Amino acid sequence: MHNYNKRFVYFICLVSAMGGLLFGYDWVVIGGAKPFYELFFGISESVTDQGLAMSIALVGCMIGACTCGWLADRIGRKKLLIVSALVFLVSAIMTGAFSTFGAFLVARFFGGIGIGIASGLSPMYIAEVAPSDIRGRLVSLNQMTIVIGILAAQIANWLIADPIPAEFAPADIVASWNGQMAWRWMFWAVAFPAGVFLVLAFFIPESPRWQAMRSEKGLARRPEGESQFAAARRTLERIGGQAYAEQELQAIANANADAKEQGGLSTLFSKPFQKVLLLGLVIAVFQQWCGTNVIFNYAQEIFQSAGYSVGDVLFNIVITGIANVLFTLIAIFTVDKLGRRRLMLIGAGGLCLIYATLGCCYYMHITGFFMIILVVAAIACYAMTLGPCTWVLISELFPNRVRAVAVATCTFALWVGSSTLTYTFPMLNKGLGSYGTFWIYSLVCALGFLFFLGRLPETKGKSLEQLEKELVK
Repeated sequence: MHNYNKRFVYFICLVSAMGGLLFGYDWVVIGGAKPFYELFFGISESVTDQGLAMSIALVGCMIGACTCGWLADRIGRKKLLIVSALVFLVSAIMTGAFSTFGAFLVARFFGGIGIGIASGLSPMYIAEVAPSDIRGRLVSLNQMTIVIGILAAQIANWLIADPIPAEFAPADIVASWNGQMAWRWMFWAVAFPAGVFLVLAFFIPESPRWQAMRSEKGLARRPEGESQFAAARRTLERIGGQAYAEQELQAIANANADAKEQGGLSTLFSKPFQKVLLLGLVIAVFQQWCGTNVIFNYAQEIFQSAGYSVGDVLFNIVITGIANVLFTLIAIFTVDKLGRRRLMLIGAGGLCLIYATLGCCYYMHITGFFMIILVVAAIACYAMTLGPCTWVLISELFPNRVRAVAVATCTFALWVGSSTLTYTFPMLNKGLGSYGTFWIYSLVCALGFLFFLGRLPETKGKSLEQLEKELVK
């Protein structure tokens, strides 16, 4: 095992993972603002407009994910991280500033673009700079910052909103602090970490694997090619010393010996990559279709269906956020020990049972604290398995030459899954009831368990170049 410069490695990985923090905050903040902006914009009786307000950012996510791979290969990982930070900063300010529903949707859409870029780019950057024996832990830091962002949004929503008296009518809420300003400050609060991310992103190095690829892409005999290769060597030496840098550069060169050009979509969809691409797409979509994320985005409806008032709901949401952070910590210390495959199986099987039980409780009209226990159990199961492992697997399954476009494609599929899940939940909940909706999610988890049991290999402890030899044939 190499003697790594842990301070440097963790610094650059944590800075990159701040994209995950902004992703988590911007993704969930809307759940706390929802009861107030719906009344402000007059859409509280329109299921269609409610679904649009919740899912428009996810459309932006899909566009951000689509462009992420191409831009990451063209301008580099570091510059694109800076762009995503800037997008987060501007969209946060604009979302809270606008007072018409159409302008609000536009601002949320651009915020979604930032989420889409960061969601794929941050774990990809970390995977490319992280040593193989601690790669799972370091990529899981991205998931950790995501859940910290989620918890920060939940706490901010809870602290910013004033208590709502039971006798308040909708018109009273619209005229109150909550209806006029609280929901705006919920969005504005993300501007500070976005500004910090924007500044710190200038102090991290470019991905050495991207630089090594650029030096081989027709640039080897030109000064810029030489400088890219030298920069890659310097970064790798700073991570693990001269011997480590030589080993990594040789592995990268061997892996790229038969493919000097970075591959695009046509390469990704060609026969050698089809099986690993299918695996990545299923993993990405399943993370969303397993249903856990509706608990964050529609916590108001879920807890109110369980018998809680709006005031109690905001506090209960904070409880789920704390559980999310604590169990993600467990994942960070187990993903390189237990492995990705075992954790994915535990997550799919566990959620299948929890959702089946949750559906039965809704069907029998059980309310109160037991429902919170089940919801927290679902969050905990997801947080220590499917949440972090999905990003780890997506970032490490693909070869260097197609990693950017592959991660972008899988992230796009993930956000397609997320947008369909988020948009359909109000309709499923209204048409089938809460019990029917969670039984559907239970069935999806059962199918995911069977797929992973038959198709998912173990990837822990293997270099990215070794995985290429095993998975791409």
